[in-house]
Amino acid sequence: MKKNFTLVIIMICLSLFGLMFIQLNWVKTNMEVQRMRYGMEVQSVLSKSREEIRTRLIQIQGRNPATFNIGFDQTREHLLWNTVVRLPQDEITSILQKFMDAEKIKFPFAYCITSEQGFVDIMSSSPNFNVSMFDVAYFARATPNGSFKIFLYIEEPQNYISQRSAWMFAGSALFTIIIVTAFALTVRTMINQKKLAEIKSDFINNMTHEFKTPLATISLASDALSMEKVRNNPEMLGYYSGIIKSENKRMNKQVEKILQAAQIDRDELKLNLQPINVHEVIEKMAESFNIQIQQKNGTLTTNLTAPRFTIMADEVHFSNIIYNLMDNAVKYSEENMTIDISTANVKNNLVIKIKDNGIGMNKETVARIFEKFYRAHTGNLHNIKGFGLGLSYVKAIVEAHKGKIKVDSALGKGSTFTIEFSLSNQTIT
Repeated sequence: MKKNFTLVIIMICLSLFGLMFIQLNWVKTNMEVQRMRYGMEVQSVLSKSREEIRTRLIQIQGRNPATFNIGFDQTREHLLWNTVVRLPQDEITSILQKFMDAEKIKFPFAYCITSEQGFVDIMSSSPNFNVSMFDVAYFARATPNGSFKIFLYIEEPQNYISQRSAWMFAGSALFTIIIVTAFALTVRTMINQKKLAEIKSDFINNMTHEFKTPLATISLASDALSMEKVRNNPEMLGYYSGIIKSENKRMNKQVEKILQAAQIDRDELKLNLQPINVHEVIEKMAESFNIQIQQKNGTLTTNLTAPRFTIMADEVHFSNIIYNLMDNAVKYSEENMTIDISTANVKNNLVIKIKDNGIGMNKETVARIFEKFYRAHTGNLHNIKGFGLGLSYVKAIVEAHKGKIKVDSALGKGSTFTIEFSLSNQTIT
């Protein structure tokens, strides 16, 4: 699967680069087309202007244009254009302006008409035309053999062709951004799906392990109960029955955790809010962990010094919060552990801190510790069990009570979980 995932990412990236390359070529081609189109528009201006100027020259000579065009003669054309000096500059400018307006070319321009001797023999030109403009001006032949030429210099703005393609640039850029964003979201979704698949696989493995052990124990105890010597011994019968009951209770707790997580996901969690004595709940939970802590030669201290310790909460879920946090403190601590639980009042809130000197967490783990199914690396501790639901459940329940939770931790120095709830003025009944 990992190999296929990498291959898909590579193919997506190659496709993205390919599309961007095509986009750039498309824009480049469009600019070339715009440049050619603009050149054709200017040539159209020159061609139409040439014909109108020629007609005016024929009229100036007192001839009929229709008759003059019959039996076209190169010599007559040459003589005709020699008389262009008799045509006023303003009139030539007006003719050029008319056809430029028709082509929607709205820039200042200058013109020049030369004879066969080129720019050394200028027959007519606008006042603003100078010799330096010849190299960049558009031109058209006035006579068939090109002995007379009309030059047209247009002062279009720099990057005018690019400006004409502005909408294409904008559309292409927008399209590229959409494609890149879509690909980025696709890759991100795929990575998230891959992580989710790994987390689910890990969850199923952990769940199988969690259920396999009590089921195996129940199976062995059931086999023992079928033995005659056990049935005839009330003490042994009670012992094996107790094992079955204990393991069954353990399995029920695990099932309850999964069901609670599902309820939170579907927003179906309903809290039975009542005023509760937080110190009393903490003392009960602390007492239930005494045996486990003693097995690790540890100590548990409670500094419940908050003068006010009543909050509105669901006692079952609140007890689970304290249980899960204490369970984590025990599980992720080695021999000679120290766990400290304290309470304090800050303004109108009750602050509860559960501190341990366990293995601690790095910054990456701290950032993800409340994610569902996430389980921190346990270093040298290889017997840590669970689904990775505990802390995500704790956070969800704390927030459902409109409380806050945070964790401070450092590798090798332990962790401190801080939860905060609003105090209640109601009396416990």
